[in-house]
Amino acid sequence: MANPKKDLLFVMSNLRCGGAEKALISLLQTIDYELYNVDLQLFSVKGLFLKQLASKVKLLPSIEEYHYFDMSLSKALLKAFKKRRLDIIYNRIIAGYIFKTEKNLSRCEQRVWKCISRCVPKSSKKYDAVFGFLEKSPVYYAIEKVNAIKKIGFVHNDYDKLEMDKSIDLPYFDKLDFIATDSKECGEVLVKNFPSCDKKIKIIFNIVSPTLIKKFAVEQITDSFPKGIKIVSIGRLENQKGYDFAVDALKIVKEAGYQFHWIILGEGVEKSKLVQQITKNNLEENVTFVGIKENLYPYVKMADIFIQTSRFEGKSVAIDEAKIVGRPILVTNFSTVGDQIIHKETGYITEMNPEAIAAGIIELLQDENLRAILSENLSQLYLGTESEINKIYDLVQ
Repeated sequence: MANPKKDLLFVMSNLRCGGAEKALISLLQTIDYELYNVDLQLFSVKGLFLKQLASKVKLLPSIEEYHYFDMSLSKALLKAFKKRRLDIIYNRIIAGYIFKTEKNLSRCEQRVWKCISRCVPKSSKKYDAVFGFLEKSPVYYAIEKVNAIKKIGFVHNDYDKLEMDKSIDLPYFDKLDFIATDSKECGEVLVKNFPSCDKKIKIIFNIVSPTLIKKFAVEQITDSFPKGIKIVSIGRLENQKGYDFAVDALKIVKEAGYQFHWIILGEGVEKSKLVQQITKNNLEENVTFVGIKENLYPYVKMADIFIQTSRFEGKSVAIDEAKIVGRPILVTNFSTVGDQIIHKETGYITEMNPEAIAAGIIELLQDENLRAILSENLSQLYLGTESEINKIYDLVQ
C-alpha cells in the first residue's frame, strides 16, 4: 500500500512583488504534488504573484481578523463594534499606540503581532508540516496558530540588518524544528544571534528555474524607452535597496557626459523621496519608474547593465534571475554578495557609496569587452536550483 500524501501548509503575508514572495512561488511550482497536499495561508489574498500560483495549491481564505490591523483605526473600531468584537476593539487600540510610537518597522510588526494573535483563531486542520515562509508574523502564526508535527520558519535576510528584537524572536525560534535561510552568511548571522538554535539552522537556496526564466524573457513588452544604454533595477522602493545611492551615482555618470536610461521595476514607500532626489539631480529624463510587472524578465533582458545597490540582502532573487538572463551585473558590497557574484568574473562589485558605484558603472560603460566577458561567463554556468526542493522534503520526513 502506497504511503499517504503528507499535508503541508505554507504561511505568508501576501503575494505582492518581492524576493521572498517570488521564492515561495518558485518553490510551490517545483513541489511533487504526487507526494504532498499543499495549502497556502495568506494573511491578505493579494499580490501580482497570485496569477503564478501552482494550480494544485489550495489557497485558503484570508484571515478576516488580520484586516482590522491593516486599516485605519477609526474604520477598524467601527467595523469591530458592529460585529461586537470587543477583543478586536481592545487590541486594535493597543496596536494603534504601537504603530504610532514604534518607529522601527521590524520591531513594530513584532510587537503588534501579540495584539493580532489575541484576535486570530487557530487553524482547524492538522498538518504534517507548516512553513512560516517569512520572518516575523508568518513564523509567529505557524507557531501559535497551527497544529503541525513539524514547524519550519524562514528568515530571508541578514538578521543583523533587519533591526529586530531578538528577545521577541527567541521564544518562537526555540519552538521551531528548523530555521531555514537562503545563504551561508545569513546562516552564520543567525547562529551568532541565536547560538542555542545552532543545530536547527538550515541553508536552503531560493529555487530558480532557468528554463522558465529564459522562456519568459523573450516575451515582447509594450513600453518604449529612449534609444541607447539601458540600466535596469528591480526591487521594492525602500531603504534596504539603496536606490538613493544609485540616484547620486547616476548624477555623477551623467555629469561625466554619458547618456543612459535607468528603468526601475518596483513600488514602495520611498518612491516620493526618490522622485524628489531624481528631480534635484536633474535626472528626470533619464529615469522611468515602470512599477510592478508580472513578467519582469524582458526588462532584464534589454539591460546593458543590471544594477542592484542594496544596503543588505539575504540571497537576492533578482540577482540570481539577472544572472540566468545573462546580463552584466553591478552590485554593492553587501555582506552576502559573495554568495552570488565574483568580481569581474560573474559581475562587478563596488563599495557602498555613490562615487564607487559611479566609477563602476562608467568602467562598464567604457569597456564593452568586459560586459561581454561577464555575460559569457554567466552563460557557461548552470544556475538552476530546482534540486533545493529535496532539502524541503528532508525537513518534513
